Formats: sequence, C-alpha cells, structure tokens
Amino acid sequence: MRRLAFVLSSLVAVAGCGSKSASPSTPTYWSAIKPLADQKCAPCHSENNIAPFTLSSFADFKDHTDKVRVAVAAKKMPPWPPGKGCSDYLGDRSLSDDEINTITSWIDAGAVEGNPNEYQATVSNAPRLSRIDRSLKLDNAYTPTLKPDEYRCFLMDWPETETKYISGFRANPGNANIVHHVIAFLAQPADVAAYEQLDAADPTPGWVCFGGPGGPNGGAGARWLGAWAPGSLGTDYPANTGLKVVPGSKVVMQIHYNLSKLDGVPDQTSVDFKLDPTVQKEGIIQPWTNPEWVQQKTMTIPAGTADQMFEWTFNPSPYFGYITDNVIPTGEAVTMWSANLHMHTRGVSARIEIQHADGTRDCMLDIPKWDFHWQGSYSFQTPKPYAPTDKIHLQCHFDNSDSTIARNWGEGTDDEMCLGGFYVTK
Repeated sequence: MRRLAFVLSSLVAVAGCGSKSASPSTPTYWSAIKPLADQKCAPCHSENNIAPFTLSSFADFKDHTDKVRVAVAAKKMPPWPPGKGCSDYLGDRSLSDDEINTITSWIDAGAVEGNPNEYQATVSNAPRLSRIDRSLKLDNAYTPTLKPDEYRCFLMDWPETETKYISGFRANPGNANIVHHVIAFLAQPADVAAYEQLDAADPTPGWVCFGGPGGPNGGAGARWLGAWAPGSLGTDYPANTGLKVVPGSKVVMQIHYNLSKLDGVPDQTSVDFKLDPTVQKEGIIQPWTNPEWVQQKTMTIPAGTADQMFEWTFNPSPYFGYITDNVIPTGEAVTMWSANLHMHTRGVSARIEIQHADGTRDCMLDIPKWDFHWQGSYSFQTPKPYAPTDKIHLQCHFDNSDSTIARNWGEGTDDEMCLGGFYVTK
C-alpha cells in the first residue's frame, strides 16, 4: 500500500508558468482554478495542515503543474473514496469530469494567472461545526514513536454534571503533519474502570489501540461520538438529534499518527462538541459486522489469496432495542443518516447497502478502491428509510496474495476487519 508521503506528494496542484495572456474563453488561475482550489484543495493544503505544501496563492502552485495531470486524471486527488452511483453525500470533495477538464485545459493553455479581478469567491459545501459548547484536550503533548502508523488512545474526563446530547463534533489536530484521523468513543460509567486499567498499564500516556479502543469486549460495544479525517471542518449531526452522554462517563480519544514524513514531534490534539440539553430524537452511531467473524474468528483470509470475499446479510430490526440499549426501538421503522466502512491494509473494496423486502437495494456506501489512509463517515444528502422487514448487507474483499501468513479478524496491523456503521435515529 502506498504510504502517506507518496499520497501527499501526488496532491492536486495547479500551477502557472510564464506570463502568457488568456483569451476570454481560456480559464485562468483567478477565474477558474482559485475557486476550485478553495473548495477542493484548501482544507488540506493550508498552513500547518496535513498536506506537505499550501495552495493558497498562485505562487504556491508554480512548482506542481507536472503532478496535477497524473493526480487529477487518475482521480487520486482530492481524495474521495466513495464510488460513483451509490449515493449522494454532503461535502463531496471529488472533482467532476467538467472540473477535471477545466484544470487540464488551464494547464494545456499555459497555466495563465489572469487578473485578480476575475476571482469570485465560492462557498464550500463541506459540513462544518456551527457551535462549540465543550472542548477536551490532551493533558500533555504526546510524541508517537511507532512507524509508520501508531494508533493511540487517551482517556479524557467528561466534566458535564447533567445529561447532555452531543449534536456536533470536530477534532483539532495539534500537529496536523502527523495526525491522520481522530475518533472519539464513549466510555459509559460502567466501563470507565476497564479503560482506566488500560491507561494505567501503559507507562506512557494512553495505550496502543489499533482498530478499536479496547476496553470491555475489545471495544466492540464502544459507542462512537464522532470522527475526523483530513479536510474535515467538523459537522453538526442531523437537526434535533444527538448522542446521549450521562454524568460519570469519559471520552476515549483515538488518534491515528502517521510518521511517514516526520517523527519525534509532539502532538496535543483536542476535540470540540456541540451540546444540547434535549433533542427530539436520540441518535446512535452503530457499528455493523458479523459477530461470528469477531467472536469465532471465522473470517480467515488464506495466504496467497488474491481476492477473498466475505459478506453478511442480516436484519437488525428485531434486535435494535438490545444492541442499542433501547435507543432505537425494536421492530420500528428508522432513519439512516450516514454510513462508514473500515478495513485494514489488506482491504481492496467494501460495500454496505439496504436490501428491501421487495428485492430492491439502496446503496449506503461503496468503496471500490480501499485506501487505509483515507477513511471517514459520509452523510447522505437524502436520509434513507429503513423498514422492519429490510436487511443490511455488508461485503468486503481482501488481497493476501503477497503473504505466506493467513489473516483473520483482529486489532493488529497484520490482522483484518470488515466493519460497517451508520448514524441512525427513530
């Protein structure tokens, strides 16, 4: 799998050279490229962010024209893993065919800068966190040491003295050059002691937690409170919904550090929450996988296998009350608001969909080319209804052809997972 440094070196960069003038029909930096860059590139290509260079000015673009043709034509950048034709998502940062043509046409015409007066600012469609009511930060800076990837979990106090609902989330990387993703998990009061033991057992701050947060049942039941990936500006959850947190809980913050570019540098990441005292509908971010894969280790990926597929179809409706602590009622119609998928480094592709009783299917998320370094949750432009007679189908493909060791479900880098998830309310 390509490393992050290689991925970032291929970032979309549109550069100008020379002082050619443009005809009225020729795209220029100011008329066509700058607006695209603001929307599609700036979230990562900004000062102190994860990208290796900024794309905030014409001068920034000069040295990267040669890279853009490969990156844009291959649709590697901006990174947008969901495949076309599955569903429409909020904050889609992929380039359309017309936008790709605009960039390549600009390069072919000599990458002309044009007149700054041609520039018309655009408003990004990326979701944002609208309000900050509570921030949590690592007590002290932590310096990761495992290469190339270190997953570290930190236990953070939850200071609220009354029940609150998390209605929005954002993470703020302390060192965006090494922080690749952040997930906040809920440690409910009954589980806090188990996480405190994990924390105490490691002499350095936090504990290693590749995959999940650990804790009871390996963290299989740990509720997600929010996730961040490069380019994210945070997000509000669906209006009038939220994730319930009671006093005495704690937050487990999992940080994925990538040391492909740098090592020996400290980080002090924080997370922001939008809170409400009440909501109309309580939500939950529900992980989704076959329990037999996890508990009985039946997800064997033989050595030397180029395409090992696992799939699972199941209707959670009769069990929703049990698996969500009655947040979602058993046997009732519900609404799906977003979806995510997770595998490790042997993953090739993955898909999660709703299968209706009449035989029709509604794709929630399809990742045709899995990239371990670009994972996220994707909110639907139009929420998806789920009836009590529907089923959820999960499918994952793996490539273990270059290994002499069989893989199975597990938390380690050399283990694998086939995991889906969705934000659901009544």
